[in-house]
Amino acid sequence: MSLSVVERRNVDILSTDVLVVGGGAAGVAAAVTARRQGMRVTLLERYGFCGGGAVAGLSGTVCGLYLATERADARPEQVVFGFANEFVRLLESHGGLAAPVRYGRTWTRVHDPLVWRDVADALLVEAGVRVIYHSVAIAALMDGERIEGVRAWTKQGPLDIRAKVTIDASGDADIVAMSGLQDFIGDRGRVQNPTMIFRLLGVDVERFLAVHGDDTIMGADVSAKLRAASELGANLPRAKIWIFPTTRPGELLCNCTRVTGADGRELNPLLRDDFTEAEIEGRKQVHAYAQFIRENLAGCENAFINDTGVQAGIRQSRQVTGVTRLTNSDVVAARKFDDGIAVSPWPIELHSGAKPKVEWILDDFYTVPYGCFVPQSGEGLLVAGRSLSAEHEAVASARVTAQCFSYGHAIGHAAAVAVNERLEPRHVEASAIRRALDMDGANLS
Repeated sequence: MSLSVVERRNVDILSTDVLVVGGGAAGVAAAVTARRQGMRVTLLERYGFCGGGAVAGLSGTVCGLYLATERADARPEQVVFGFANEFVRLLESHGGLAAPVRYGRTWTRVHDPLVWRDVADALLVEAGVRVIYHSVAIAALMDGERIEGVRAWTKQGPLDIRAKVTIDASGDADIVAMSGLQDFIGDRGRVQNPTMIFRLLGVDVERFLAVHGDDTIMGADVSAKLRAASELGANLPRAKIWIFPTTRPGELLCNCTRVTGADGRELNPLLRDDFTEAEIEGRKQVHAYAQFIRENLAGCENAFINDTGVQAGIRQSRQVTGVTRLTNSDVVAARKFDDGIAVSPWPIELHSGAKPKVEWILDDFYTVPYGCFVPQSGEGLLVAGRSLSAEHEAVASARVTAQCFSYGHAIGHAAAVAVNERLEPRHVEASAIRRALDMDGANLS
């Protein structure tokens, strides 16, 4: 039997200056920034809302804004500004962002994912970005080695979007892979495990905090109880868990699960069977951790599961092979690059095994070079978000929300310069991007 591949609907065609694929923190920042520079901008997003890992994955926190320190009298010291700061202030003004909370030696901020969606929608509409929800890029449009846009799947039918510059903010370097450009996956194919994050309602948060303290990383006593329960057969593979009070009364955000395969492997979300297994196993673990929390943590006796992520939270998948690669030593040495276009004070936070590995950068930060977002080969394409060119441990620091906002902010400017000056993105001077960022209040200088 001979099968034909059939799609009889007409292919619609759309032209734009800048195409952004993916509406997470990096994609929204890139799209709004490029539009503010006068570009015609189109944003493709597979869900019916923006937010990426922060919303669909329910990561729930804006990490990476503040310095880490061991000073006992320290207060949160913000070092990341620009678009990240703008988005934070908008979340605050809509009641969708909690005050900074302790996270080991630093601080983070819990956001309301519903408010996140609304703020992103408003920014995109106000800027005049053309947003196409429920759309997935399925192929790259290429002229030789140059990416000229993508073909997208939509309910209406196939859509060819032709762009002068394409920004891959998919989180998984999807356009890089479709184009046949060089990429890599984690540590020789091994990636950090996915997590299914969930929220609990019905909590006496005041009593919870009085007993367990204000550090959102639960203490050694909780870890000991988790290990004991696991040894008795409970499905509790991770002993170091993080629990955050949210902006809502009686609610906790729980980052607890460690989703691995039935064979013990770290699941790779780029593999369809692994991603499916991660979703099913993740939801199973949510029920096990919720039961443990009810039975063992003060104030949680009447807690119940409010919701889980729309999908398993993905920490790491495919990354671009860039002109520059951020190394592990760059991070721990707090290196500052002349072509740095984003600041990060966040620790290396490597999720593997029962206890995540955290390596702090104290009272300092590093910068991320522009070359980490420029593919080593191919033209017309930039990357923004967690699929930057970075070593395995380095991306465990560089992938968090505040930094993804900063990457999108910078890459949006880079795309606008490339279009305005008729340059390939690799020929855009980082100094020009830095000047534009500082004019937007990024404080890189």
